[in-house]
Amino acid sequence: MKIIDISNDLLTAEVFEGDPVPEHRWVKKISDESYYNLSEISACLHNGTHVDAPLHFLSDGEGVEGLDLEKFIGPCRVIEVSPGIITGQLVEDSFPRDCKRLLIKSKGKAYIHQTAAEIMSYLGYELVGTDGTTVESPESDGVTHRTLLNSDIAILEGLNLSEVSNGEYFLIAPPVKICGAEASFSRALLIADYIFWSKKD
Repeated sequence: MKIIDISNDLLTAEVFEGDPVPEHRWVKKISDESYYNLSEISACLHNGTHVDAPLHFLSDGEGVEGLDLEKFIGPCRVIEVSPGIITGQLVEDSFPRDCKRLLIKSKGKAYIHQTAAEIMSYLGYELVGTDGTTVESPESDGVTHRTLLNSDIAILEGLNLSEVSNGEYFLIAPPVKICGAEASFSRALLIADYIFWSKKD
């Protein structure tokens, strides 16, 4: 089985402007005469590779614990696009119509326009992932997030797709369960040779 880790390291990943920088601290260390090592972290739930729950942008939205985990596990497609705005026309012209989970590779510099998000909903996408810190332009007011989340499309951000080629894979990227939270970390993986997995999904 060929597994590709598409997660970014929590402590060194790019941090969205204005978000807290993650920190890792040792509480106990064997080198300091403790009989075990113990550490803690302080981080924003949107640091590194993470999942946005509806609660992130919808006041009455589900938290992480209410997400449908099936959306984060199953066949997916990776496509590469140029940096810039992903328009509705681009989605109409070149995005796949036969997949439920789509990961967008752009060196972290492509952002989904609201009209593109609306078309993604029409196409039946259940999950959209990106290698950027956010699916929409940092100058936006959250309209793309709201469009995707209102359409029940899962959002996976902060991926590392640098070593991944366009094509079909099997995605495993469920969020860590944190009840009441608007987001959570994900250890996202792709299986490149999933011939033994069912392709009925």
